Amino acid sequence: MDAILILVIVAVLIVLLFDYTNGFHDAANIVATVIASRAMTPVQAVLIVGFFEFLGPLLGGTAVANTIGKFITLGDLEATVSLTIILCGLAGAIVWNLLTWWRGVPSSSSHALVGGLAGAVVVAVGADHVAWGFGELFQNGHFTGITKVLLALVLSPLVGFWAGFFLHRLMLFLLRGAKPTINRNLRRAQFFTAAGLAFSHGANDAQKSMGILTLVLLLGGFIHEFVVPFWVMLACSTSITLGIMSGGWRIVRTLGFAIYKVRPLHALDSQLTSAGVIFAASLIGAPVSTTHVVATSIMGIGASERPKAVRWAKAEEISVTWLITIPGAAMVAVACYFLVQLTIITIG
Repeated sequence: MDAILILVIVAVLIVLLFDYTNGFHDAANIVATVIASRAMTPVQAVLIVGFFEFLGPLLGGTAVANTIGKFITLGDLEATVSLTIILCGLAGAIVWNLLTWWRGVPSSSSHALVGGLAGAVVVAVGADHVAWGFGELFQNGHFTGITKVLLALVLSPLVGFWAGFFLHRLMLFLLRGAKPTINRNLRRAQFFTAAGLAFSHGANDAQKSMGILTLVLLLGGFIHEFVVPFWVMLACSTSITLGIMSGGWRIVRTLGFAIYKVRPLHALDSQLTSAGVIFAASLIGAPVSTTHVVATSIMGIGASERPKAVRWAKAEEISVTWLITIPGAAMVAVACYFLVQLTIITIG
């Protein structure tokens, strides 16, 4: 069998594995507040979230896929070299996802993917093969490449925090005279808001894998332009949904209980905030971290109600993890690349 074909098959499997770990890792982001507020049982949450997660990549467009698939430029390299680099970058992201899941710490799969790919590319062929986007930003004021990715990843938590803060203040004002029985309606409403959050998550996160998988096909010579095939959408949609339904339940306790005590109104506001921010980002092709947006929305909601009740120490712990994810995943990817090179030298 041709070496390029073997590498493409392996790369496709690794991309889908990353997509699965993305869903597995991010399951808690979507279901944590639903379960913490007792709006759904874990089984109900997984079934509803899984269905709408599957629809997200199929109906959410490909703007994010185009952004992710074009922030590294490997078209001038031999196919075997470029595919090996992508495999090492994906390995870095997958290992980081599993490590943070094992530790029960919410971290960003998006940061891990960007860090892993950028680290592998820089160490293998140099920084000039990363589309940093600084020239386009300074000359035309347009965000492209890494600048667009990083801007989205940095701004989305801030937007999540303040959107959650002000939405919760508004909801408290509108429900100021409500009786405790309103909680029953707030729990029921979460069937819709959780579905919206799952759809927006699928529309943003699965597109990252769609972009990398399309890049793999392009570099391998199986397609001639960067257009996401339908089977790629379907495969990534299925993979991330299976990951969601498997569930990274270790992180549910952190997001649902360890930051702020979540009740039905908090859960509803967090889901509305997160779904809105993530879906808006998907429409403009901005890859964001669901983990970041959900966690900061809970922080914002808690801060708008009782700032002293927010467990800021846990928030600080999560923030530290966010900061080290890109360099951490990059270092794992670099180690994978050197291991591959050492293996090649040993076999040779």
